[in-house]
Amino acid sequence: MSVDLRTSYLGLKLKNPIVVGASPLTESLDNQKRLEDAGAAAIVLPSLFEEQILAEEENLAKVHEFGTDSFAEALSYFPEPEQYRLGTDEYLDRIREAKKSLSIPVIASLNGTTEGAWIRYAKLFEEAGADAVELNIYSVAADLNQSASNVESQYCHLVKAVASSVSIPVAVKIGPYFSSVGHFVQQVVNSGAKGVVLFNRFLQPDIHLETLETKPHLVLSTEFELLLPLRWIAILYGRINASLALTSGVHSANAVLKSILAGADVVMLVSALYKQGFGSITNFLNQIQEWMAEKGYESIEQMKGSMSHKNNPNPTVFERGNYMKALTSFVGTPI
Repeated sequence: MSVDLRTSYLGLKLKNPIVVGASPLTESLDNQKRLEDAGAAAIVLPSLFEEQILAEEENLAKVHEFGTDSFAEALSYFPEPEQYRLGTDEYLDRIREAKKSLSIPVIASLNGTTEGAWIRYAKLFEEAGADAVELNIYSVAADLNQSASNVESQYCHLVKAVASSVSIPVAVKIGPYFSSVGHFVQQVVNSGAKGVVLFNRFLQPDIHLETLETKPHLVLSTEFELLLPLRWIAILYGRINASLALTSGVHSANAVLKSILAGADVVMLVSALYKQGFGSITNFLNQIQEWMAEKGYESIEQMKGSMSHKNNPNPTVFERGNYMKALTSFVGTPI
């Protein structure tokens, strides 16, 4: 039985639903070619950071100085300009190089929280040949005087500004910490986003007690992290007019299958590739085809969303029922 793995994401026609997410893995052309050979349907380049753009425009000093006159330790919060992996001009060169050498879509990534130079660089990404832009909005609402509605409106303002400045599609990568995720996603889509990536992993900094500096603390995702984006993909499928990408916790072919059944157009791999190697893409695709053939699915489009909430008349009750069932069915033995 022939199985059709093709899918669509941001209006881009992809040969299968596996996309490599933004990370150092997609930085070099050698890696990009290896990922394409392994079967990746598209790649997202590492993020260009807002602070990096400001640094190169000699404005980062203001960011470094703000609030640090009393606490010198806060100077360690931001990396120094020379610590960024790619310069802005080099980033544009990487887009051009990738587009010349690869046959799969190349998605550029911007990471930040304010409009700043984003519009200009989104345009430069488009001119360099990027097929789409992913906005990785990483903002921790630490201001106690800022309301939830203000946080959301700032996000939407940024999305609208960038999306209206380019003709290529814009995807938005968000975190799960919103009081009403579904409503916020709808606002983001109404602001011009053609796709939503669920979810951004908010990495928590640690404190070095000897040097009194903050230190990065990055841990690769685990399979358990799949459940949160899986739930929201299932809720959103068929209810918003945008593509859905699932990221975090995808470590097996089964995880990819669950994501598609929930309603994802694509899944984004990063941690699995660090743990299992680039060849895992090929293995996942083979296992996906075998499972689909065994279950009688002829295409990704046929199975997409078949386990979503779309046909459930009351998804809130459905979620409540699952919550109660999980708690009442648990039997643990204390040590």
